[in-house]
Amino acid sequence: MFSSLKDKVGQVLLPGDEFTFDTEDTISLTTPVKPEKVVCGPGLRRSGDRLQVCKSGVLRHKAPNMFWMDSQQRRYVPVKGETVIGIVTVKSGDIFKVDFGGSEQASLSYLAFEGATKRNRPNVQVGDLVFAQFVVANKDMEPELVCVDSGGRANGMGVFGGGGLLFTVSLGLVRRLLSPQSDLMQDLQKLFPCELVVGMNGRLWVRSSSTQRTLIIANLLQSCETMTAPQRKALFARVAEGTL
Repeated sequence: MFSSLKDKVGQVLLPGDEFTFDTEDTISLTTPVKPEKVVCGPGLRRSGDRLQVCKSGVLRHKAPNMFWMDSQQRRYVPVKGETVIGIVTVKSGDIFKVDFGGSEQASLSYLAFEGATKRNRPNVQVGDLVFAQFVVANKDMEPELVCVDSGGRANGMGVFGGGGLLFTVSLGLVRRLLSPQSDLMQDLQKLFPCELVVGMNGRLWVRSSSTQRTLIIANLLQSCETMTAPQRKALFARVAEGTL
């Protein structure tokens, strides 16, 4: 399994491609046979002794045994533990309804904020932006968001968005921005220092020193989706020189 999967790392796979576990011709009577353990990420599904590809894209690998499909999809599927940017659409009693760009809206309790109690309710209005985390993300249940971590702290989550710009990019660009030692993020901060909130659902919020710079940053990020690294560096250099 590992040998056949590693041979395909970096290649484009399509839904329906399968991998099977290899079995040895000789079995030792003294050494117990240990089954191969493969951690399936997004786009892969394990069924018995077969590993099936259910999403087209490029196969990626992370040591020691994690594999997933890297694809350029725009429809976000909620995953427990991921942080997203949502828009409050309905305020009904003790529950807020939040649009995060999925197939249905998520619920957000008024007690899911740092320091919130029945008497001390958070000031959340319809139309506000919230940076929240999924605690329930199941295809058979309604998605549920919270604005606190496991220790009850906000840790950067909550209502935000005053004076900034919200726009949408592909999920692939989001992963590039959130990757450790991201060249794109470093080049952007050198060009225009700014506040940037990245949601795993493909929504970005940015605020800079002026409205013009904020719009330039948004246009640069949207243009980087289809650019190679040399093309991106050339574009950033032209912007820095003021030729655009």
